[in-house]
Amino acid sequence: MASFIVKPAHLRCIVRAVRLISEHRTKTILCSDRSYSTEGDNRGPKIYTKTGDKGFSSTFTGERRPKEDQIFEALGNTDELSSAIGLAREFCLDKGHTFIDQLDKIQCILQDVGSNIATPQSSARESHTKRTKFTPQPIADLESWIDTFTEELPPLTSFILPSGGKSSASLHFARTVCRRAERSVAPIVRSGEVDPDVARFLNRLSDYLFTVARYAAMKEGSKEKIYKRPE
Repeated sequence: MASFIVKPAHLRCIVRAVRLISEHRTKTILCSDRSYSTEGDNRGPKIYTKTGDKGFSSTFTGERRPKEDQIFEALGNTDELSSAIGLAREFCLDKGHTFIDQLDKIQCILQDVGSNIATPQSSARESHTKRTKFTPQPIADLESWIDTFTEELPPLTSFILPSGGKSSASLHFARTVCRRAERSVAPIVRSGEVDPDVARFLNRLSDYLFTVARYAAMKEGSKEKIYKRPE
């Protein structure tokens, strides 16, 4: 299956979103409330800025780094993860699954994950840190959801291959993208640039996506493919 391609323009959108989300953050997380437009300006912003034409992009702290920097690698993978979950959401929506609200919330939280990643601690001021702080509550939410779904699922006795219908398979795909995002975040967490709870959230999110993929297959009555060693 072809992977999603994260273009430089997407990374610029993330950093713009970080600035705007930080300035207009409210207690209620609503993705539709976030806008790239500036107050008093009725014109839509241009998607291209030309500031990255020489291979550098800006973090939320204003630091210019090469586009291949670990910060932007992690940002791109997180953006791709949100896209993968968004695609899976559409399949799940078609089947009327009850966990759509959870996927919506996760996509919004991934914006906050991006905010924290885009604010490397080595160049962050206290005002930056306060605006992009990542709390452990989303981790607790994921664990609660996992436990609830697990109670309804049959015991896992074999290795499950990505399968079980379009909803389930797309959630499994999102899980693998999540693992890649987690791997790219790990080194910048170890270096102290990113909040450790970001890595914990991504680790728990991959477990959630695996669990909810199995749950989707069960609810749809689709058979999961079990690994069998070729003879």
